[in-house]
Order: sequence, then structure tokens, then C-alpha cells
Amino acid sequence: MRILLTGGAGFIGSHLADHYVAKGDQVTILDNFSTGSQENIAHLAGKVTTVDGDIRNVDVVEKLTKDADLVLHMAAALGVNTILESPLESMSTNITGSEVVLNAAAKFNKRIIIASTSEIYGKNPKQPLNEADDRVVGVPQKIRWTYSDAKAIEEAMAFALYQEKKLPVTTVRLFNTVGPRQSGRYGMVVPRFVQAALKNEALTIYGDGTQSRVFCHIDDAVAAIATIAATNATIGEVFNVGGSGEVSIKQLAEKVI
Repeated sequence: MRILLTGGAGFIGSHLADHYVAKGDQVTILDNFSTGSQENIAHLAGKVTTVDGDIRNVDVVEKLTKDADLVLHMAAALGVNTILESPLESMSTNITGSEVVLNAAAKFNKRIIIASTSEIYGKNPKQPLNEADDRVVGVPQKIRWTYSDAKAIEEAMAFALYQEKKLPVTTVRLFNTVGPRQSGRYGMVVPRFVQAALKNEALTIYGDGTQSRVFCHIDDAVAAIATIAATNATIGEVFNVGGSGEVSIKQLAEKVI
């Protein structure tokens, strides 16, 4: 099978590349290396085709999509730090880029999985959350919520294309995925804590540390995505992909130390 993997040099994308290469599939990675890195896919040299390009480039995306059997759209400007530092570029990547990829998949009627996020739910206090729960986000002037808004628009575009053009699309909302190759550069808490601890530095906790999270290992996330992609019954649906067992940020810091 021929796989087009946008954002394939990123944390989650590179592990998906590992999975499909191990299966013997032909993998093409499209990445502009703004958040991904060559180091994440160095071990795949000679085993994958890598295209250094932008998902907003219609010609490149359409050419690669036309030759694929499955599109895994993992590319995004992500992380609160990235969103706050480059809000316009981030919004353009997450909205325009996703529109280009989705339209290309619709044009050539390709099976596609899009990666969304738990950020969709914003500040909704309901627990546990399910796929149909309401979004509760801050005002538009709170720039940090633009990632949630952009991903909501991406999901809406995907669903509209499914309804109007029968695009075989499935949305996966990823919750706090962690594991090897994850960078703390974009505000992700586990690698930040680990890096600080290894340097014998203080671990920074915001607030009183009682806020809790549930983390999902990358191997479990990849298994879920691959299973969803291989099952036609998931077309047109949305799936939350996460772990089990809450931990407070203070408990997490103590565990890391």
C-alpha cells in the first residue's frame, strides 16, 4: 500500500512511518520541518521517500495524493508556544493547509485520516468527555484558542466533504500523546519535566499542580490510528484516542524526579 504521511517527520508522524515501513508499505513523507526534524526519520533513510514541502502547496499535495492509497494528515502547527509566537502562520497552516489536503483527497477520492486534538473541547469541565460533547473555548482575542478553533474548522471541512462528496475520511482526536522523540520545545509537559530533571534543574509547575491529565503512549496511539485507517466502518466518524488513569501534574513531577 502507498501511504502519504503529512508531518511525517514529527513526533507522531515518524512513529506512524515506522509502523507502515515495518508492514512493508511504501511511505512518502511530506514535511516542511518547521516542527518535525530530520533526526526523527534518520533511521528510515532509504526506506521512505521524503519531500521537503508545505501542505499549502496545492500542486505538491495533489501530485502526492494522486499516487497514494491512504493519506494520513498529521501535519500541523502545534503547541501553545508555537501558536502564541506565530499566530497568523499557525492559523494559515492549520486551516489553509488542511483545506488543501482535504480537497486533494476529495479530488482523487482517497482514504484519509485527519489528526485533530483534545484541544477541541477547550475548557469543557464535563468528565469523561465523548466525541459529541460541546466545545467550551475562550474569546477570539485569547490567541491560545486559535489552535482549537482551527482544528474545529478542519473537522467541519472533513465532515462536509464526507457528506457532500462522500470523502472516505475519519477524524482522530489525540489526547496527550507521549513517548520517544517528543520535544519539549512546544510546551509538552513530559519531555520538559524529563529534560529539567536530567539536568538537575527545578521542574516548573503552573498553578498548584492539582490539575490532572491522562497520557497515552505513542505505541498505543499508532495502533489505534492504524486500526481506524484499516476499517471502512470508521469512515465519516470521529474517535477520541487517549490513555487511561489520571495523574496530577504535581504527581507527574514527583514521578519524574
